[in-house]
Amino acid sequence: MNQLAPIPHARIPQTYANAKSALYTCASIDECQEWADKAAALASYAKQAEDEELMKMAIRIRDRAIRRAGELLKQIEPAKNQHDARGSGGAPTSRIGVATDAGMSRDQMHTALRVANIPADDFERQVESDQPPTVTALAKQGTKPAPRPVIDLKGRDPGEFNRALHFIAEFEDYAKTVAAMHIDAILPTLLTTERMRVKTAIGKIDAIHDRIVTRI
Repeated sequence: MNQLAPIPHARIPQTYANAKSALYTCASIDECQEWADKAAALASYAKQAEDEELMKMAIRIRDRAIRRAGELLKQIEPAKNQHDARGSGGAPTSRIGVATDAGMSRDQMHTALRVANIPADDFERQVESDQPPTVTALAKQGTKPAPRPVIDLKGRDPGEFNRALHFIAEFEDYAKTVAAMHIDAILPTLLTTERMRVKTAIGKIDAIHDRIVTRI
């Protein structure tokens, strides 16, 4: 006969299921923040008590609470300036105003918005994994990178474009290096064998230059 799970653990699945259901339908940022704060305190307690399952449940609840807060915040327009944060009656009319009234700092607001940026399927997979990520780890994933500039390849494939850039850069660097040399001071000090080596190198360079010049 299978042993029953310890009472605190036996109640976790139903407790977590209730929390998930409540957060899915939560329409109040204040309530989401309250869930997040309580879950954070529960996670801290579970860590001290070395209750790993309870700690995972608390982390999952906090992740979901922060994400739901972010989803609700995304439905509110951000303030265009500091005067738009509240309406004429003093009620919050912007994202930062609503977040502040819910007891969230500006950093907490941005964290919630970033967690809400993660695709739903990806968020679910991570939160329900055996090692649910922290809110900080999730927020990093939800940070949108700056858009990369569009580069016109002029009909070339990326490999050709890259080779062309390196080719030009090599010649430009060579031109700068030679221009920076103190030629008038160096040449009189060269021995006969050294002069011959320079002439041989110049001959090879000239041959390469001729191949290039006649084809561009």
